[in-house]
Amino acid sequence: MCYKCKHYHLGICYETMDFCILKYKQSCATENIYILTNKGRSMYYYSKLSCMTNCQDINFLGVDIKTELTCCEHSNYCNLPIGL
Repeated sequence: MCYKCKHYHLGICYETMDFCILKYKQSCATENIYILTNKGRSMYYYSKLSCMTNCQDINFLGVDIKTELTCCEHSNYCNLPIGL
């Protein structure tokens, strides 16, 4: 089981906090979204929590947004961001 929330920030889900049950080849996923500043630094914006098929830890860097994808399946609800 994993947490599911489209807009999670600083311990609060700004949508309905739900859960999803892992299916074959799925993992719990946390997508941390960062805004890139004019000085090239990244500032945490929010997270997306979900179940994801073929999930792999990876970072995406766009023009003004950085996305950090973290996957886990070692325990129930392991996709809750700590410290964010």
